[in-house]
Amino acid sequence: MDDHDVVRQGVRHILESQNDWEVVGEATNGEEALRLTNELKPHAIVMDIAMPVMSGIEATSEIVRTNPESKVLIFTMHESASLVSPIRRAGAKGLLAKSKASSELTPALRAIIAGQTYFH
Repeated sequence: MDDHDVVRQGVRHILESQNDWEVVGEATNGEEALRLTNELKPHAIVMDIAMPVMSGIEATSEIVRTNPESKVLIFTMHESASLVSPIRRAGAKGLLAKSKASSELTPALRAIIAGQTYFH
């Protein structure tokens, strides 16, 4: 879930290169991400932190509360250690900088789906 089309396309491309995964939805804001999660019940969610309407952290908190089986990976351009605490409090299982997406997005998602955490 990201408000930038080019980022969503890139993430979709990386995820669809995995034979055992299917991208079931995309959202352009936090409120839409929550609605789609309630509707589609995905195993994993890639969530930008800076989303319009409802932030990625707020959306994550609501998603985890209403859909605890959905694992959230926060995906952000911000590379600050100060983000880890609020992201964990929201219930996200991981944090990945967008600059690491090409090499670490797939391993990060596999880790959180397996019940582990992934904080780059």
